[in-house]
Amino acid sequence: MLDLHGYFPFILKGMVVTIEVALGSLLIAVILGMLGATAKLSKSRVAQGIATFYTTIIRGIPDLVLMMIIFFGGQLIVNDIADKFGWGYIDISPFFAGIVTIGFIFGAYMTETFRGGILAVPRGEIEAGYAFGMTSKQVFFRITLPAMVRHALPAFGNNWMVLAKTTALVSVIGLQDMVYNANQAGGTTRQPFTFLLVVAFLYLLITGVSDIALRLADKKFSVGVRRA
Repeated sequence: MLDLHGYFPFILKGMVVTIEVALGSLLIAVILGMLGATAKLSKSRVAQGIATFYTTIIRGIPDLVLMMIIFFGGQLIVNDIADKFGWGYIDISPFFAGIVTIGFIFGAYMTETFRGGILAVPRGEIEAGYAFGMTSKQVFFRITLPAMVRHALPAFGNNWMVLAKTTALVSVIGLQDMVYNANQAGGTTRQPFTFLLVVAFLYLLITGVSDIALRLADKKFSVGVRRA
């Protein structure tokens, strides 16, 4: 049993923050991913260009650099605007900045994931929907989306696993996640290695539970397909 000097509840409190950041970031990433995939598959060259620029920029800049740019750069931009309108100083919370940054980053990866999933849907199934008199909206929600989920789920799961681990970056902007709390506890007790091992185990716990959930989701969305 590791001697955590009474800091274990402190680490667990940080773990809750980590999970909140991960889930909030995932929500933003999914929304941006669907918008990006739709833009890339649209007939509009402007929409395609914007989506391509977005994914290219994100995949070419390190996550940590983006985190610092959005947090500190966003703080400057927001307060420059606030000064012009006389609103006074606005403090952007590290929690909000962390969620937005990670969601923005993984929205680019989700864009490619969803685009690939949509392209994998057999064209014949979509045409069959139109033949039955469905509207474009009905075809998307009843045929394209469910089929896309099955094709996109493996890549989506990989993105989620990486996203969950990327939340460790929020500690550099002062958010008290479990990495930040572990560093504080390790510095106080002079046992940083011990607390980092605990954090590593907790991340393994999160990804392990996620893996089980993803396997169950894959099984659900593959009903009938594997039998065929």
